[in-house]
Amino acid sequence: MPLTKERKDSVIQAYKRHEGDTGSPEVQIALMTERINYLTEHFRQFAADHHSRRGLLRIVGQRRRLLDYLRAKDVDRYRALIDRLGLRK
Repeated sequence: MPLTKERKDSVIQAYKRHEGDTGSPEVQIALMTERINYLTEHFRQFAADHHSRRGLLRIVGQRRRLLDYLRAKDVDRYRALIDRLGLRK
């Protein structure tokens, strides 16, 4: 399993907006970024794993849609999040 419960909890703690927050766009995008980073490293070792590559592309597209949503709702939160995650744009 690529994302352990402890790692997931630490990401949620770092990006939550209020107590009990697990579904805000910031948390969702941060968790997707963790999965994307894991899969990117996975493909360095297993270049022929095309089934997982399809899943990676799906996660990247979903993260892009959430980022677009956040940018439309609140530009300041969007800019802070991409700076914090180190995403381009």
